[in-house]
Amino acid sequence: MSPATVKGAEEKCFNNLKGVSDYIKEHLIKEYVISCDETGMRVKSHRDWCHVVSTDKWTLYFHDKSRGSEAMDKMGILPEYQGIMIHDFWGSYFKYQKCKHAECNAHLIRELRGVSKNFNQDWPQEMIDLLTESKKHADEMRELGKEIEKKDVEALSEKYRRIVMKGIEENPPPKISESQKRKKGRHRQSKAKNLLDRFIKHEDEILRFATDLRVPFDNNQAERDLRMVRVQQNISGCFRTPQGADAFCRNRGYISTIMKNMMSVIDSLHAALQGDPPIPE
Repeated sequence: MSPATVKGAEEKCFNNLKGVSDYIKEHLIKEYVISCDETGMRVKSHRDWCHVVSTDKWTLYFHDKSRGSEAMDKMGILPEYQGIMIHDFWGSYFKYQKCKHAECNAHLIRELRGVSKNFNQDWPQEMIDLLTESKKHADEMRELGKEIEKKDVEALSEKYRRIVMKGIEENPPPKISESQKRKKGRHRQSKAKNLLDRFIKHEDEILRFATDLRVPFDNNQAERDLRMVRVQQNISGCFRTPQGADAFCRNRGYISTIMKNMMSVIDSLHAALQGDPPIPE
C-alpha cells in the first residue's frame, strides 16, 4: 500500500468522522464525571499540545498550539460542562466554574514522596497514609454498593486538617529582609510550602473521591488515553503538518471510543471510509 493511499484514507476518515466527533462531544458534556489531561505534540518541529477529555466509554482528542484555556475553549466541552472534572493541578482547568473539580491524588502522592524525601518533614508521609487508607475504604464501599457514612467523611476531614496544621508548623513563614519587602510580587517559597498551600486551598477537590464514590481517586483514565499519543510520537516522530495532527486526533479518538464500546475497529473504519461510520449508543 502506497503512502498516498494511506494519506488519502486518513483524510477521508477525518472528513467522514466530523459528525461522530460532535456526537462524542455532546455525550461527554452530559457525563457526570470526565477526565482531562494534555501532553506535548511535535508538529513541524514545534511543540504543540494534544488535549484529551474522556470516560470509560468516550474519548475526544484535540490538537492546538496552546496548552491553556484558549485551546480548551476551542475544544468546546469544558465551557459547557456542569459535572465533575478530574485533572491534575494545571491552572487553566480552574477557569471553568460551571462544574466541580476533583484532583488526581496519584500526582499528589508522587509530590508528597518527593517532599518527604528532600525536606525531611513528617506531614507528607502522614498525608500519603491518610489518602491511601481512604482510597481503600472508598473502594470497599463501592464494591458493596454503599455510600461512605457522614461520620466517616467528617473524621477524614478532621484528620486531613490536623495533618495540614502539622505541615504549617513544619513550614513557618521565612524571615524576609527589608530589601526583600520592598520588592514587588510574591516571595519565593519552597516546594514543600507550595504543595502544602495546595492542600490548604483544595481540600474539597482532593477529597472528592471519598465524598462522592462516582469520582475516581486518580486521573488514570485520561493518562491511559494519552498513552497512544505518546507511543505515536516515539515511533513516528513529529507530524509534518497541523492538518495531519488534527486528523490523527479525530481518527484516534474514534478508534478509542470504538474499542471502549467493544465494537470492531476494522469494520468501523471500513464503514467510516464508506461514509457511514457506526456510532456507539
